[in-house]
Amino acid sequence: MKKGIALLLGTMLAIGTLTGCGSKDASSSDKEWVIVTDTVFKPFEYTNENNEFVGIDVDIIAAIAEDQGFKYDLQSLGWDAAVAAVQAGQADGLIAGATIKQERIDSGWIFSEGYYDATQTFVVGKDSSIASLEDLSGQNVAVKNGTAGADFANSLKDQYGFTVTVFEDSPTMYQDVVLGNSVACVEDTPIMAASIKEGDLALKIPEGMESEGAPYGFAIMDEADQELLDMFNAGLANIKENGTYDKILDKYLK
Repeated sequence: MKKGIALLLGTMLAIGTLTGCGSKDASSSDKEWVIVTDTVFKPFEYTNENNEFVGIDVDIIAAIAEDQGFKYDLQSLGWDAAVAAVQAGQADGLIAGATIKQERIDSGWIFSEGYYDATQTFVVGKDSSIASLEDLSGQNVAVKNGTAGADFANSLKDQYGFTVTVFEDSPTMYQDVVLGNSVACVEDTPIMAASIKEGDLALKIPEGMESEGAPYGFAIMDEADQELLDMFNAGLANIKENGTYDKILDKYLK
């Protein structure tokens, strides 16, 4: 979730403001881990009506840090800049509804245990007559760059005869469908359901147009940060056992 030198320079400028860049030499007892995330991926990370950055991912990393006793600095950069920050060593870890998939593992992502299973789904306009993948023939579908939703759409476009337009963030992708420029977009199902409900979007989720489920994972991209990954896994197991994990999901999904 680039497109030539201009985007690369822009991304590096964005991540250049990160704090804690020299923290890799700090001892584990006093280190503040830099963890990056997306800006809008409701209900996993978003800004609420009180201008507070909240969400499932935000609460999960907070609960795990408390359980494991480590300090962290969570920075909301947007998907592309967040990924680039971890790749460049300007951040230690990423939590942003990142689907665990082999392509990412092969390119150097090191994932935690899965912390949430999600499907991807096609989403259409509120008054759309599209009700199946066959109905997408000859149409255009909006996707978000670098996501499992984009992978899902691209895996089907030749079979069902539709084209794909790529966007950098979810709100712009949704708006493209609302405006009628694309007949559908593809998004993680829980994110889309929450966005439609809370944002009163003129969109709907047709039945039977979703993918098989796949887990989200916390990710590092440097083996030197294995300690952080180990703490995440241990903390995740603990908050699942003590009920904190279920309380977090209920807070945002029920």
